[in-house]
Amino acid sequence: MAATPVQFLDGGLGTSLEDKYNLRFTEATPLWSSHLLLSDRDTLKSCQRDFAVIPVDILLTATYQVSVEGFQRTRTDSFPDGIPRPDIPQFLDSAVSIVEQVKQPATKIALSLGPYGAVMTPSQEYTARYDDEHNSADKLFRWHADRISLFTGIAQLDSRVDFIAFETVPRLDEILAIRRLTTLLDSESVDAAIVGPLGRTPYWISCVFPGTGQALPDGSNVNQVIRALLSLEHSNDPPWGIGINCTKIGQIPQLVRAYEIGIRLLEEDGHLRSWPSLLLYPDGTNGEVYDTATKTWTLPPGLTRTTEEADSGNWAHS
Repeated sequence: MAATPVQFLDGGLGTSLEDKYNLRFTEATPLWSSHLLLSDRDTLKSCQRDFAVIPVDILLTATYQVSVEGFQRTRTDSFPDGIPRPDIPQFLDSAVSIVEQVKQPATKIALSLGPYGAVMTPSQEYTARYDDEHNSADKLFRWHADRISLFTGIAQLDSRVDFIAFETVPRLDEILAIRRLTTLLDSESVDAAIVGPLGRTPYWISCVFPGTGQALPDGSNVNQVIRALLSLEHSNDPPWGIGINCTKIGQIPQLVRAYEIGIRLLEEDGHLRSWPSLLLYPDGTNGEVYDTATKTWTLPPGLTRTTEEADSGNWAHS
């Protein structure tokens, strides 16, 4: 039997910008690494080229924390009152163009989209504590649909992007909201204002397990997660891939086993179309914990930093 191919993807863009390029992101830069689309595209291009020359097989766009809210909270000399919605697509187009310019010929491009918690201040990917306006599957569906509609102004995006990556999803209702959205993306009859140019682009959903147990931050267990991610009960358009990211590397083996058990149970129930690709991009740290308030990695008491540290977020999929 032929071996399953393993491909390498980039990761840790924000961390690399801080560590190698001495940048710091604060509440004044709510778009995080996407802020460089406005302020310093040359530095962003240089950092993404660092990944490209390795080379990696898939490059993520610098759009993880893109949102209408984030752009509205961003102040620049050109936009002292924040960036209005009609001006947003030009920056998103730049995010894709930069990856196109630095990638190797065979490298694929993934459009990176974080969860709603990633655009909150402070960010809430690891806690899943969302505000009342985004505290249900219906509300989160509307938010994700509105965010993805920002990309409708980008020309020929379906031929420029190979995947859509929904990353660091911490809640079961948000998984279901994304499944509902991707069903619309796959429909030829849906309003083009929502679908935009992404059409039938393959997508993946990766989840975060920040604790020591096998549960999302909202308390959902792995079997519930797998059913939400893949079951044909929720959508006839399951993701091309499912994954785990921003999770301590020591947790990965047991979570992968739990994922496999959950998929087999779904298969036995007749609710699985096919086995998905598996994406794994754990935190490549030496015990550091990410502080969402200070936006820094800190060591817990009793731990010391080693001389060699892995870059946060490097990952692979098969």
